Amino acid sequence: MNNKILLESMALDLKRVALGSHSHSTKMAERFLQEVFKRNAMLDTTALSSPLVKVLEVMKKRLQAGKSSRLADDALMYSTLLISFSKKL
Repeated sequence: MNNKILLESMALDLKRVALGSHSHSTKMAERFLQEVFKRNAMLDTTALSSPLVKVLEVMKKRLQAGKSSRLADDALMYSTLLISFSKKL
């Protein structure tokens, strides 16, 4: 898959994580978070800019920490960032 499609798919999954976390649907949030990590592993990081690679690394660490009080906010923020980066590809 190409990186643009993967980033856009990750952004949509992160929005679903945010919605699930906000509505206290932990199973939904966990499932879409797994999808985000799976798509993240599929990215070709050699073709991405260094700021985007840094954002992806920090995103993975913050979302794996799993603080449920901040999960919805973090997921929505990273969703917006990924959409912004995908438009530049």
